[in-house]
Order: sequence, then C-alpha cells, then structure tokens
Amino acid sequence: MTSSHLRWKTRAFAAYVILSNSFGNLFLAMGMHQSQEVNSVLSALAAIFNPVVALGIVLLISWLLTRMAMLSWADLTYVLPVTALGYVVSAVLGLLFLHEVITPVRWAGTVLIMLGTILVGIGDPHAEKSK
Repeated sequence: MTSSHLRWKTRAFAAYVILSNSFGNLFLAMGMHQSQEVNSVLSALAAIFNPVVALGIVLLISWLLTRMAMLSWADLTYVLPVTALGYVVSAVLGLLFLHEVITPVRWAGTVLIMLGTILVGIGDPHAEKSK
C-alpha cells in the first residue's frame, strides 16, 4: 500500500472515529436525560430500549470496530492522540445540543487537546521501528 493511500485511509478512518464517538456519546447523553435515573441493572437495561440511547450505542459500537481496524495498520501513539479530537467535538456538541456550560478552564483544556492533535496529526501514522 502506498504511503499516500495509507495516509488518506488513516485520515478518513480517523474522521469517522472522531464523529462516531462524539455523536454516539451525544445521543447516549440525550437519551439518558430522557430516561429515568439509572440506579439498577434493570433500569439500565430499560434505558437501552430508548431509541436515542440505542442509536448512541450503535454509533459507539461502530466507533470501537473502526478504531480497532485503524489500530491494525497505524501506530497506537498516532491513533490515540489524533482521535482525541473527539473530545473537542463532544464539548462543542454538548454546548450546542445539551446547552451545557463550558467553563474557561474546560475551554483551555479543549484547546490544549486540539493543539496536541494537530502536532501528532502532521506526523506519519506509521513510524519506522527502531533497530
């Protein structure tokens, strides 16, 4: 596989991992806010049948499978920091759709995550092994 093909494939998968994780968590949170408080295994199982929770679960399962596939060709030290951009997307989604208050300290942390993601993202997803 050519280096440019691998880089394109890795970026496409990373985008899907970021979005499926962020939207999966958003739908999970939205559905759980609609459900009764979870205080037992039975109430957690009942919450799963909320369609919004179920959508969140499906997205998070697809996130996990896609991330596993990505880890089969890209370095762990690349995948984890790059897909951490999902935390930034999740913060924005929480602000927009759940009307959560994000304090300046949380925004500062979010900006630091973004900067770290950019630094790792400009690198090669599969570094040469040292001999």
